[in-house]
Amino acid sequence: MNTKKIIEYRTLLGVTKTATLKELKTIYRNCMKDMHPDAIQDDAERLIAEEKSKEIIAAYHFLVSIAPETMEANKEEYTLTVSNSGISDFHYKGTTLEIIFLDSSSYEYFEVPKTTYQKFLNSDTKTRFARRHIYTSFVYRKASKAVEA
Repeated sequence: MNTKKIIEYRTLLGVTKTATLKELKTIYRNCMKDMHPDAIQDDAERLIAEEKSKEIIAAYHFLVSIAPETMEANKEEYTLTVSNSGISDFHYKGTTLEIIFLDSSSYEYFEVPKTTYQKFLNSDTKTRFARRHIYTSFVYRKASKAVEA
């Protein structure tokens, strides 16, 4: 996921980066009312509506996951993970860095420059580097939950 995709999602739903969860939900419901495939009789138009509704659903879920309110609600859990759990694995694709923690949770960080990733990769203490330069510097979202012991 990159900034271009985030912008496309915001454009698709017609929202700004400051949209609240309530606004996102209202806009999402209105979009789905207008594009719901079950309300369309013509087969060709229904197929188009199905594709469009899938895009709307993906955009909504993604934008909710990076919304400031969602991040604030999950801040305690996030802080606990990044403060206490080391890094188990990581993947970098495009400008998205996914970090998998020893507690099995994972987070995606968006728009991580290749130079920052290279420094992270070459760091002797990846967890310390990430705490200083990644965890609070980039838009992130939870990719998976920690496994309960």
